[in-house]
Amino acid sequence: MKILVIEDEPQMQATLVRSLQQEHYLVETASDYDSALEKVALYAYDCILLDLNLPGGNGLALLEELKKQQKTEGVIIVSARNSVDDKIQGLELGADDYLPKPFHMAELHARVKSVLRRRKFEGQPLVQLRNLQIDPDRHQAWVAGQELVLNRKEFDILLYLVTNKDRLVSKTALAEHVWGDYIDQADNYEFIYSQIKNLRKKLKDHGAGVEIQAIYGIGYKLVSP
Repeated sequence: MKILVIEDEPQMQATLVRSLQQEHYLVETASDYDSALEKVALYAYDCILLDLNLPGGNGLALLEELKKQQKTEGVIIVSARNSVDDKIQGLELGADDYLPKPFHMAELHARVKSVLRRRKFEGQPLVQLRNLQIDPDRHQAWVAGQELVLNRKEFDILLYLVTNKDRLVSKTALAEHVWGDYIDQADNYEFIYSQIKNLRKKLKDHGAGVEIQAIYGIGYKLVSP
């Protein structure tokens, strides 16, 4: 799962990033309005943590832009501004939740998981597709009750493909979602090919009722033949 932290205070941003990474999320950051606007316009995220007081603009204006662009990311407003008007306006503009500062990280994690379940998994704690079952919170997967042992990137790829089942996912979109900002350092997609190859073999060896189809030169699609 890929999260964008929009927060201008360096210490708070670093704390949020460190805490979310410990929960195995891929985390990207933006420290001002313009960089945040650029990121949400170019990339897709599963959840956005949004501060309202940003250099160069207001977080509520960023919510309006998300709405105009018909973006589907879950948004949790994380702000020291704890007024009722801000909460109402933020929720009316499409935010999923509002968490006033200061807060406990455990509460933030619980709210992020809640938003992800509602947005990605129809409110269910486990994802079921044929005989494949996935627990996004525990980063575990099973085929017909037998655990599928995956490394972190294999799990992230599988979860992303499952949430986009029967859709063609481009190599670029997959790389950006699973590797995030680090994709800029890559010369090619060889690192994806090896992970996909291993994942496909593990699914086949376990008799999974789903398979990953490669669309030559474009990307991949998870299907249940």
